[in-house]
Amino acid sequence: MTSAIYQIRASYAFVERNLNLIKRYWSWEIVWLVYSIADSLAVGFIGVGMGVISGQPTTAVDTRYLVLYLLIGTLVWRFLSSIFYWMTNLINIERWEGTIEYTLMAPIRRLTHMSGQTIFAVTYSLLFTGVILIVTTLMFNLNLSHANLAGGTLILMAGSFSFVGIGIMASVLPLLFPERGEQMTHVFIALLLLVSGVYYPVNVLPEALQKIAVVSPATYVLTGARHALLDGYPTGKLWPYIWPVLLMGIVLIPAGLWIFKRAEIYAKRAGKLHRNG
Repeated sequence: MTSAIYQIRASYAFVERNLNLIKRYWSWEIVWLVYSIADSLAVGFIGVGMGVISGQPTTAVDTRYLVLYLLIGTLVWRFLSSIFYWMTNLINIERWEGTIEYTLMAPIRRLTHMSGQTIFAVTYSLLFTGVILIVTTLMFNLNLSHANLAGGTLILMAGSFSFVGIGIMASVLPLLFPERGEQMTHVFIALLLLVSGVYYPVNVLPEALQKIAVVSPATYVLTGARHALLDGYPTGKLWPYIWPVLLMGIVLIPAGLWIFKRAEIYAKRAGKLHRNG
């Protein structure tokens, strides 16, 4: 019992550490929020201007549907990618703070470390995305009265676990390659962005990429979220999109922890726990 309480407190310590980082770098958080809102609005205006771009009469193009389609993709992707980057940054944060040796040599389980980072990443990403949703809804006067917001949130939370697993795997790169490992993690997110149907239906992709999209958790989260918010699917009807991402999470998180453990052992032996790249 005492050991369990110790691990819980240690896990919360990482949540508290990240909260303190946000307080310290609050100006950066404002800059990032403004950038994210502007980026989301820009994508929404693509939908507004689609009639003009296509040369079709404005009555021939349902711009409201296009705007909502694009914004759902943008917001879902913002949520998932935010979780991914917070998980990959767990090594970078330690290097920034000069605590990487102490953290990775501390007598705590790596699961405890990852749990604290996961709790913070999901909570932060949900709140961050919620603010963007409010602003974009007001800007474009979106009608969400028929949307299943609870179902959309549920599928986001289900999909978050698989991205936690992917993020843990990608965090190995900054651990093994201190100089350029952080930049290398962008490969993961770029490939997922390409094949998952963030801004377009997956069926417009070449056949080879469509096959890859089947194993991307973002594909199911995006499709399910669009059904919930665009088509008003009841929560029970979203199960075909929820269970695949839950299954992926069950596989990817333990796999990520195993890969990270192997990389951590190697990094300690090779002397890669130095503070600066």
